Amino acid sequence: MPEITAPVPRDDRPEDSRRERLRRTFDEDAELYDRARPGYPAALYDDLAELAEAGPGSRVLEVGCGTGQATVPLAARGCRITAVEAGPSMAAVARRNLAGVRDVEVVTAEFESWPLPSEPYDTVLAVTSFHWIDPAVRVTRAADALRPGGALAVVRTQHVAGGTEEFFLDVQRCYERFDPDTKPGTRPPAAAEVDHADHAEEVARSGRFGPTVFRRYEHDVTYTAPEYLDVLRTYSGHRVLPDTARRGLLSSIAELIDGRYGGRVTKRYLIELGVSRRR
Repeated sequence: MPEITAPVPRDDRPEDSRRERLRRTFDEDAELYDRARPGYPAALYDDLAELAEAGPGSRVLEVGCGTGQATVPLAARGCRITAVEAGPSMAAVARRNLAGVRDVEVVTAEFESWPLPSEPYDTVLAVTSFHWIDPAVRVTRAADALRPGGALAVVRTQHVAGGTEEFFLDVQRCYERFDPDTKPGTRPPAAAEVDHADHAEEVARSGRFGPTVFRRYEHDVTYTAPEYLDVLRTYSGHRVLPDTARRGLLSSIAELIDGRYGGRVTKRYLIELGVSRRR
């Protein structure tokens, strides 16, 4: 299989024309999303406390909380959280997961149009959600929501080389067969090849924030074939495939995992935290 050696683009930047359609797919099966998506390493929350002051008593506005996978750990650390989630099904699962937790409110609304409260926040946090927000307003609205010196904290996730590396080369043939948008020879980038300059530049262009500080974490998760298919079913790009193509793709991936990899594969995630202080 030929290897693509040109710089690898991030896979967390949907095209503007597709953003709205893709982001709505997550609400179609919130229970699956809640069950299948992996959580985040403890070091991320330690760094949020250190760099963004997301600790006991701090006021946090979480944008796109999903089913609360980051909200629950933050609430356990004593943060006072307003979590805004556009998907009603996702918000409902988040409320269930946070039932009985004090100082947490889940609001069903789109961040772009949600009326900001008069009292500013200490931290605006977006965990694997910032790329779904309209880029024309996401940085400025985050700044408007923050007190001077408050922190915008953005977490992004990327699949990178590592884990069961041979599987992720072999599986490309499945994608090339069933997804016509797949570029032949694509392979996961090395963590060092994943560039974060786009986010730092976007924040800097607003003129509302100081320099962005980054922390990175490589996180391996091992899946059985059914578990891995469940994760894939939560990805917007897989969900919008035609039904026949999606079924064929998932079936071929399951056969590959069970037939060649003993029923288990390990996927490596690169989780990146960027923190910018409001001027």
